[in-house]
Amino acid sequence: MARMFGTDGVRGVANVELTPELAFKLGYAAAKYFSREGHAPKIIIGRDTRRSGQMLEAALAAGICSAGGNAHLLGVMPTPAVSFLTSVVKANAGVVISASHNPFEDNGIKFFSQTGHKLPDTVEDEIEAIVKTPIDYSKAVSGSSVGSIIYEKNLAELYIKHILNTAYADLKGLKVVMDSSNSANSQIAPVILRSLGAEVITIFNEPNGININNGCGSTHLEALQKKVVEVGAHAGIANDGDADRCLVVDENGEALDGDQIMLICALELMKRKKLNDNMLVVTVMSNVGLHQAMKAHGGKTCKTAVGDRYVLEEMMKHNYSIGGEQSGHIIFSEFAKTGDGILTAVQLLCAMVKNNKPLSELGAVMTKYPQVLLNVRVKDKNGWQERPAIQEVIKKYQDELGDNGQILVRASGTEPLIRIMAEGPNQERLEQIASLIGDVVVSELA
Repeated sequence: MARMFGTDGVRGVANVELTPELAFKLGYAAAKYFSREGHAPKIIIGRDTRRSGQMLEAALAAGICSAGGNAHLLGVMPTPAVSFLTSVVKANAGVVISASHNPFEDNGIKFFSQTGHKLPDTVEDEIEAIVKTPIDYSKAVSGSSVGSIIYEKNLAELYIKHILNTAYADLKGLKVVMDSSNSANSQIAPVILRSLGAEVITIFNEPNGININNGCGSTHLEALQKKVVEVGAHAGIANDGDADRCLVVDENGEALDGDQIMLICALELMKRKKLNDNMLVVTVMSNVGLHQAMKAHGGKTCKTAVGDRYVLEEMMKHNYSIGGEQSGHIIFSEFAKTGDGILTAVQLLCAMVKNNKPLSELGAVMTKYPQVLLNVRVKDKNGWQERPAIQEVIKKYQDELGDNGQILVRASGTEPLIRIMAEGPNQERLEQIASLIGDVVVSELA
């Protein structure tokens, strides 16, 4: 049976798959688990702007109280803010109700430990086991042991102050368009950028419960690109639904992805002698051009599997300073324990000011190689790695590309698909390579 917790918490269509009953049980289970520390657990809860968020917040908080825990409601709050605040206010755990960049119909529940890190799989599995165990109300807490719900009003100020303190340049003179995706950062992000001196033009920062991620944010940059050119801005910033990702647009309306943002910030950290071991941590999906650019400037890169948790694990293991994903999920270990969209924007804009160069020039430091993605539907995706024919064809074309490209083949986590990514200098040849590998995958797994 599949785990209840996916790569980013428990997700599903709100009130269909992610029901109030399940939210109640998750709250109850979390409070039970964290009460092992010997006292009524303090659990803080933040959510994004989806209409279903309040419903799930109420159910989750009820479950926490039913197990004797205290639920501290933050209201609308970005994921990285919840991660930060969990440790600052000495909570036993933090919870975010969000489905990130997914449509508004979806929602999710993910947990942070008291240190602000995502829970390890082992703890999620223990919470899942409690969820699946029927509640014995004959042994339930009662009377004064029932938990309380506390509405927190001013904790956002602590997070805003924290982000402001990470800035190492005055942003006065910069004109920035901020696309908050009608999401959790709609109020906070403009406040931070304006406090640092930037002139901020906001778009998509009027959430109504159903417009989150709708044609906006880090997965839909078209409106931001148009607005940046229209108003003559120096940069455009886009966050996703829970504001843990950041993508940007330069002054010409051209998009920069997470690879380019990481490179700019890593090179600036190197100049400031703050890039530990001159290392940038990326996933296998990062562009070959990123690795080449870091090497050309005296830096290094190391690869992890796809997923921000693997990036963070590698960073923590060696105390590395920065790492992230092409999607714009970027971690600055000095300041955060998860990706932070507005923190990333602040660091990037400070780098612009310090270099006194337009964003287009900074982004051009990296030659972006073409990438071709092909999804191959199969009957059974399991065990594909053990098929010699598949391994042989991958090796053949990886040898052909050498250091100027890469082949990445992996199974989808949710669908019967094998995903093939080919990257290199020639788009037409990459399409041929991906197709040839796909043919072998079909012949072996169809």
